Amino acid sequence: MIFRPYYTFETGCAAYLLGCGGLGKCAVVDAHARDVDAYLEFAAAKGMQITHVIDTHVHADHRSGGPALAARAGASYCLHASADVDVPFDPLRDGQELVLGNVRVRVLHTPGHTPESVCLLVTDLRRGPEPWFVLTGDTLFVGAVGRPDLPGRAQESAGELWDSIHHKLLTLPGELEVFPAHFAGSACGAGISGKPSTTLAFELRFNPLLALDRERFIAAVADVPPKPAEMEAILRDNRGRTVPA
Repeated sequence: MIFRPYYTFETGCAAYLLGCGGLGKCAVVDAHARDVDAYLEFAAAKGMQITHVIDTHVHADHRSGGPALAARAGASYCLHASADVDVPFDPLRDGQELVLGNVRVRVLHTPGHTPESVCLLVTDLRRGPEPWFVLTGDTLFVGAVGRPDLPGRAQESAGELWDSIHHKLLTLPGELEVFPAHFAGSACGAGISGKPSTTLAFELRFNPLLALDRERFIAAVADVPPKPAEMEAILRDNRGRTVPA
């Protein structure tokens, strides 16, 4: 497997390129608009074709490079089927498996941060049949979880987030590596660590929010700071609804 993180330290954003070097197929997850050339150049240098460009959700903190990258690479642009956007995309569904040569990516629908949020469970068949790591988007961070107020119903979304974490992620093997879409510096969660990766077992042991029952979790994570002013404009852009000047 080839696995290449891309970190934007100014905004605490992470994107990932992953796939099968032997068979030359790869995907880019949570692409940043300013790095589209970098993804294409890296894939070409490795002799890989980008076949899928996936956003784990509609981003509110940065402009997605997903549609532009997919167009230039001749790839599928993918979001969960429930995504409320005016941008053409190929719908993902819970339990769906994407094939990237010997690398398999299973979609887990994990609403809470946003209704369309997904996590991506990754297996390298050359390594073995068990999953290796999970890309958690804005569902689970190192030491924190995603803010639930973006859809405008923080209490309900916080309950969905608890359910997604406990009924989907924490049922997976504890040794799984976790690669979120953000680290410290992002406005998409409170108290996010500067460490960009973790394991499920480490988070279960040390993430204070995961020790809370559903009611206390909702009370804790629904109490969020105001959204940064630029979030609404970025959301409109990423939904394909930019207001003409």
